[in-house]
Formats: sequence, C-alpha cells, structure tokens
Amino acid sequence: MDSTYVFIALAAVFGLLVLATALFWVRRTQLRRTLGTFDASICFPPGGWRMGVCRYTDTHLEWLRLFSLSPRPPHRFLRSSLEVKGWRQPTEAERARIQPGALVVTLEYEGRELLMAMKYDVYTGLSSWLEAGPVIGIGTWR
Repeated sequence: MDSTYVFIALAAVFGLLVLATALFWVRRTQLRRTLGTFDASICFPPGGWRMGVCRYTDTHLEWLRLFSLSPRPPHRFLRSSLEVKGWRQPTEAERARIQPGALVVTLEYEGRELLMAMKYDVYTGLSSWLEAGPVIGIGTWR
C-alpha cells in the first residue's frame, strides 16, 4: 500500500514537470511569434546576465524573463528615456552567459547604465526604433 502512494506522488511530480515544460514552451513560442520581439539578455551593472525577450510597444521597451510563466514584464523602459551609448564585443566571461554571436549594447535609462546582449541586426533595429521616437514637445525630438 505504501508503494502505491509513492508511485502516485512520483507520477504527480512528473506530470507537473511535463505541464510546466509545456507551458514554458507555449509562452516562448507565443513571444517569438509576436511582431516586435527579439532575444536579449540584460545586465544591470554590477549584477549578472539574465536571458530574456524584449518587446517593442509604442512608448516602451519591455523585457521579459525567458524562464517565467508571467505575462508581465519585470522591466519596462520608457522609449523617450532610453539612450544608446554604444556597443562592443563581449568579453570571454560574458560569452558564456549570453547568446552566441551577440554583442553588448550599452544603454542609459534615467541616468542608470544597463547592458543588453543582442545580435547586430537587432541592435540596428533598436537604435532605429529609438531614433524614430515620438516628438515630446513642440520643437523637440524625442
């Protein structure tokens, strides 16, 4: 009788793992199919890199964790407050923590530096999106 309970408990745990994996896969597939999304790791110095997906909206750049079931982004950056400071090749230590072939883009958001790792074509899209930002006031750009 005890082995029946152990078997049921193990089957339930296995079922939950399969369900969680399927939900992660569905969320990831939905994010990648949405127009205006791209893979990007993020780092707030001196912290470490976290893998995720960025999504453009009209007024914000949203970053969502890759391994999460939450539909809400933990980081939202106001488009008019983001500024590209430059890009560089990743260091050897960073290469192990970000996607292959990515470069490190330095951004400034409200006086705070943040790093994003993305492919070069994604970087050109991001910089174009920021430069084409909406007019804030009369006679000003961005």
